[in-house]
Amino acid sequence: MSIVKKSLLAASLGLLLAQAPAQAESLTKVVIGSSGWTGFAPLNLAVDKGFFKNHGLDVEIKFIPVKDRLLAYAAGSLQCAATTIDTFVAWNTNKVPISMIFLLDMSHGADGIAVRNDINSIADLKGQTIAVETPGASPYFLLSYIMHKNGIKMSEIKTNTLSPQAAAQAFVAGQGVAASTYEPYLSTIRDNPQAGKILATTVDYPAIIDFLGCEPEFLKANPKVGTALVNGYQDALNFIKSDETEAFTIMGAKVKQSAEQFKQSASFLTWKTKEDSKAYFANDILPFMQETVEILFDTKVIRTKPDNLEAMYDASYVN
Repeated sequence: MSIVKKSLLAASLGLLLAQAPAQAESLTKVVIGSSGWTGFAPLNLAVDKGFFKNHGLDVEIKFIPVKDRLLAYAAGSLQCAATTIDTFVAWNTNKVPISMIFLLDMSHGADGIAVRNDINSIADLKGQTIAVETPGASPYFLLSYIMHKNGIKMSEIKTNTLSPQAAAQAFVAGQGVAASTYEPYLSTIRDNPQAGKILATTVDYPAIIDFLGCEPEFLKANPKVGTALVNGYQDALNFIKSDETEAFTIMGAKVKQSAEQFKQSASFLTWKTKEDSKAYFANDILPFMQETVEILFDTKVIRTKPDNLEAMYDASYVN
């Protein structure tokens, strides 16, 4: 190699090395509080495949239980959180502002109530003890929603506070009469029919709708972040369509599932596109939030009813 070519090569390498730290530094750091819920898995995929980085973000996903997620967010350890609409309503009403910016998924059978085989109706649950996560978490809201739709007050049942995974494991082990849980843990019960049956799911009661929400001042200070999060998530959904096996392998590994097991869990929900978000913001979010407020108030998850539900979401990032 000539001296001239060597000099040009060295100069090119030097330029690349000089640019690399600058590019890394230009990425905006975003920490998202999440869980092992199947519906949130494309967020993990977007991190692992570099889709968020492609849009200028350094995203970290932290698996945190919902009650601790609130504390972490309120303390400033998280900029964003993935959770249900009812949780966003509760946080905002309880003076922890967080703005929903796009729809992640909707449950269609991925959340439900499992019961012993001698329980045949929701009415049969009156007076019974149901294993369910703490008030403010999605399994508790679904249980409250189902009771509400059947004219039963939460005061007419008893609850045993267990995480979704622990509730499913305890039920399969023969403990308790009923459990409210979600995928991938609900499939633990589906796979053990001798333990009992699934009495009701979000096919019958479509109440589990997940969004990504972020701290309003963070979004204002970083005006490109919201759109970048939307686009990175959409890239993950596109990748699932193009290479399902690799996508399900990556997402399943986060919750110790094989690709096939993860595929089964994912069959009970639908991930939502940018266009789905746009339509939901336009037509459906307010009516559902209004119903949510009544249930949260009745179950004392919130003590007052919010005045301005529209302030809890920002549709600009999908429009």
